[in-house]
Amino acid sequence: MSLDAATVRRIASLARIRLEDEEVGRMQAELNGILGWIEQLQAVDTEGVEPMAGGAPEGQPAMRMRADAVTDGGIADKVLANAPDRMGDYFGVPKVVE
Repeated sequence: MSLDAATVRRIASLARIRLEDEEVGRMQAELNGILGWIEQLQAVDTEGVEPMAGGAPEGQPAMRMRADAVTDGGIADKVLANAPDRMGDYFGVPKVVE
């Protein structure tokens, strides 16, 4: 399957992406390449392959969890050193809700 320039413009419009006229050709090539990869994947024989619910086979133990400990707290002065405005230990931002 190959996309023409009109279809690329339509896809861009649906995705709310502004494409300039000189970008349409590049985007057309990229989308056609992606569709080519999908066609290659559809050609793979998956007969007899069990579907997976995730990345790990069923029955494997869960991943080990590390201790949930705060390790880098108490350095507000270093974190806020380059902040344009600060209010105590926090970034100062303009009020946007009245």
